[in-house]
Amino acid sequence: MTGNIKAIIIDDERIARQEMLRLLKKHPEIEVVAQAENIEQGDEVIKKHKPDVIFLDIEMPGGTGLTLAEQLNGEIPIVFCTAYDEFAVDAFSLNAIDYLVKPVVPARLADTIAKLSIAENTSEKTSLGDDFKLMVKFIDVMKIIRLGDIIRFESIGNHAAIYTPQGKAYLHSSLNKIEERLSDSCYFRASRTDIIRLDAIGKLELTVSNGLLAYLTDGSQVELSRRQASKLKLQLGFPS
Repeated sequence: MTGNIKAIIIDDERIARQEMLRLLKKHPEIEVVAQAENIEQGDEVIKKHKPDVIFLDIEMPGGTGLTLAEQLNGEIPIVFCTAYDEFAVDAFSLNAIDYLVKPVVPARLADTIAKLSIAENTSEKTSLGDDFKLMVKFIDVMKIIRLGDIIRFESIGNHAAIYTPQGKAYLHSSLNKIEERLSDSCYFRASRTDIIRLDAIGKLELTVSNGLLAYLTDGSQVELSRRQASKLKLQLGFPS
């Protein structure tokens, strides 16, 4: 079957749109149904065509791609494209599938298409890789970090605190929304309020209730119930 994933390209540069169209033509599962050169046109073609995915440039005159993405409220998967490697996005709230740096490498685009195909055939959102970039605020300074730098996510109401080697910061996403985008091979839902990175576990200690106390590499501790402890042991290949 061809053209089963409807795509829209939004980029203010005509050459960039043509190049993306050329690259996507090599993937018969993708059907480019429209193009736009700014977020106003983009909003119009999105409403008209109701695409399955948007290839969206970030830096555009008249408003950035991030502005348009925020208006969509995570309803449509987005592949962000930019000529600058220093941009970052809130992948959890914006439903970002991937992040491509121009000029787009065909092999890298193929990886993105594979993620899209998986997302189309399952009800689950595709997981983000460790190298996906996030922009977060540390006190009064905005920094770009890798997803893989996050040791722990902690639920704070409808938001989440994150713990990294650079310190503590916050994301405007719920823990459940974050969990949907994390890889099971890298992160584990330790409790109702905590998600921990598996390779950040320095030591596990049995508690009096037959749960586990996880000592993380940043010095923090997270307690797991007996049920979650059994799940973690199973995931790590330990006898339960």
